[in-house]
Amino acid sequence: MTEAARATPGRPRTMTAVVQDEYDSDPERVLRVAETALPAFADDEVLVRVRAASVDRGTWHLMAGLPYPIRLAGFGVRRPKHNPGRSFAGTVDAVGSRVRGFTPGEDVFGVCEGSFAEYVKASTEKLAPMPANLSFGESAAVPVSGLTALQAVRDHARVQPGEEVLVIGASGGVGTFAVQIAKAFGARVTGVCSTAKLDVVRALGADHVIDYTSEDFASGAHRYDAILDTGGNRRLSHLRRALTPSGRLVIVGGETGGRLLGGFDRQLRATALSPFISQTLGTFVASENAGDLLALARLIEAGQVTPAVERTYPLADVAAAIRHLLDGRARGKVVVEV
Repeated sequence: MTEAARATPGRPRTMTAVVQDEYDSDPERVLRVAETALPAFADDEVLVRVRAASVDRGTWHLMAGLPYPIRLAGFGVRRPKHNPGRSFAGTVDAVGSRVRGFTPGEDVFGVCEGSFAEYVKASTEKLAPMPANLSFGESAAVPVSGLTALQAVRDHARVQPGEEVLVIGASGGVGTFAVQIAKAFGARVTGVCSTAKLDVVRALGADHVIDYTSEDFASGAHRYDAILDTGGNRRLSHLRRALTPSGRLVIVGGETGGRLLGGFDRQLRATALSPFISQTLGTFVASENAGDLLALARLIEAGQVTPAVERTYPLADVAAAIRHLLDGRARGKVVVEV
C-alpha cells in the first residue's frame, strides 16, 4: 500500500487545483479552478504541499496542445493527460516507502505535472532542496526556465571565460537566467530586448544591452562567440552574420504560432546545416534532473543568480497570469502563489 493510500491525520482528502479537460489556446476559456482528489503517489515519489508555481511558454504550449507534435510526445493526442503547470516550490508532506534523501517538512523545488494545485506528487529525480536564500515564489520561478538556461550556456553554447555572448530575449524567463549564468561563467554578455525592458536586463548584470527596436544586433558590426536565441524569429543567415567564424548558436525559443511546427522548422534547419559550416548551430530539449537543480541552487546561494520575478498572481488567477505572458508584457518570471 502506498503512503498516499493511508489515512493521515491533518491531511485533507481533497484540494483546490487548476484543471483543464480539453486543449485550447485561450486560457480564460479552457482553465478552471476545481476541487479534486489529492494525487496518489508511488513508493518512489513524494507528496508536496505546493506554496508557489510559475508560468513559462511551455505552460501555454501544453495547455493549447500546440504545435501538434507536443501531443504525440506523451501529453495526450485528443485531450490533455495532465493539468497545467510544471515548475513549483513547496514543503514535503509525505514520502513513499522507497524514497531516500527527503523528509516531511523539508522545503523543495522542482518539476512535476499539474503544479497549479495545493498538492502535487513529484519524482525525486526532478526534485531538490530549495535554495536557502530564496522565498517559495522565487524558488518556483527557477526549475524549467533555469534548467533550460543552464544547459544552453554550459552544455550547448559551451561558454568560456572572456567570451562574448549574445542573449536574444534577455528579459524573458529563460533569458533572465541565461544572462546571469553566462556572467557567472566569466563571459561578457550582451542582452537583446525591447525599449521597455532595458532596465531589467541591465539590472541582471549584462555588460551591454541592445534595444532591438532601434539597433540591429545582426548588422555584422559586432560578432559573438555564442548566441543564445530565446526569443524572436530572426533568420539563420542573420544570426550567422552575428557569429564569429567558429561561433555557436543555440536556439531555445522563437515561435511562429504555427500549428504544425510552430517555428521548430528553423531549429531543424539549423541542425541540418551545422555539419557543413565552421559555425555550430543547433537546439536541444532541456533535461529535467535533480543534479542540475542542485547546480542552480549553488549558483543562487553564491549570489551569482537571482530569479527575476516580475509579478505574482493567486491560484484563482492562473489564466490571467498566462495571458500576461502571452501578451508580451512580462519582464522576467510570472509566479502563482498557492
